[in-house]
Amino acid sequence: MKHLTTIFITISIIAGSTRADDEKVGPWNLSALKQVVPTMRWADQTGPVHSLFYAGENYQGHATEVFAFYASPRTLGKADDSKTKFPGVVLIHGGGGTAFAEWAWLWAKRGYAAIAMDLAGCRPPDPIYDSKTGVPVLNQAADRKKRTRLPNGGPNQGHPEKFDSIGGDTSDDWPFHAAASVIRAHSLLRSFAEVDAGRTAVTGISWGGYTTCLVASLDDRFKAAVPVYGCGFLFEGESVQKPSIDKLGERRELWIKTYDPSSLLPRCRVPILFVNGTCDIHYTLDSYQKSFDCVPGPKQMRIQVNMPHGHAPGWAPKEIGLFVDSYCKGGQALPIPGKLVVEGDHVRLPVKAVTAIKEASLHYTTDTGLRSKRKWQSVPAKVGEGVITAPRPPADANTWYISVTDDRGAMISSTVQFANP
Repeated sequence: MKHLTTIFITISIIAGSTRADDEKVGPWNLSALKQVVPTMRWADQTGPVHSLFYAGENYQGHATEVFAFYASPRTLGKADDSKTKFPGVVLIHGGGGTAFAEWAWLWAKRGYAAIAMDLAGCRPPDPIYDSKTGVPVLNQAADRKKRTRLPNGGPNQGHPEKFDSIGGDTSDDWPFHAAASVIRAHSLLRSFAEVDAGRTAVTGISWGGYTTCLVASLDDRFKAAVPVYGCGFLFEGESVQKPSIDKLGERRELWIKTYDPSSLLPRCRVPILFVNGTCDIHYTLDSYQKSFDCVPGPKQMRIQVNMPHGHAPGWAPKEIGLFVDSYCKGGQALPIPGKLVVEGDHVRLPVKAVTAIKEASLHYTTDTGLRSKRKWQSVPAKVGEGVITAPRPPADANTWYISVTDDRGAMISSTVQFANP
């Protein structure tokens, strides 16, 4: 690409700087991952969304490459100034997913340089665009049969690679490769001449949300992170991953210590927005709140009643872009809820906001059993000057929270309260 110059650095450690082995967390050599820009090669630069390969971690004794899509306002033909630098975003797909051209295109349209990589050692089909609008066709890479396994790809994203390999050679572990490949993509993105390296963010969906939790805890260069659905404490309660973790036997604690986000989120200082639904079967609400509580840095949460699970629903919430904009483009911040206070028959929630609060609601469930099957009730709350007032939840409500929506239609949530299991 004539208008994009990439700095190719295989090893960039000068005398007097931090040695590449000085900062290691678990199996990840963070100094090397953050200081070394992976080698890369362009695969296709003819359309609005470009394709590339970059060097990954060694897998089963051989070097690997990772496929990725790249798009920016300039590749979309939307940048007038050739010297403009764009904020960057790294996009992490979920289980069964791949690099999505339409996702990179959406962020490029928003004004970001976006990179979306495949974390299963595969290459999706080339982008297909609508002949009338020029917009990438949705779900074009959803069919796994249309993806090509790379001859030098890393591990697949099945359960054996995610769980069963623990305790052997770390280079066989999918979580190790996934987080490392994302950090490598971040280093590559920051090296592009059209990217402002000081304004980058990361967001991921489902297993990509899980990986976002890991990466936000490992890579402090990000200015914002948004895990959608994904969280930690996968070894507890109703997590659909718990049986696979329990089957590890003596290796169970090693997996939790090494790869469960609950072990790493206490390191997270990157501002983070957790996005989930009340009834998500993959990442349950109690585990989600525990993951939120682990984070010592700036954090917010958006819980939607009955939010569907999937890639398109996962990148749809407007709050994701607004949150990232507030840290990478000087945009207005989302409302910040304070601590819930129960007073007699009412609940009070203080809120700090630079935007006008339009509405608020109390959401609760009195159902028991599987959280993914519980029905939720919602009642309006009163919006006051800097405070939300809602009726006290019924005595038999076991899980509840308050949501706040501003005049942009952006919704944010209080912490989730649990009275009983």
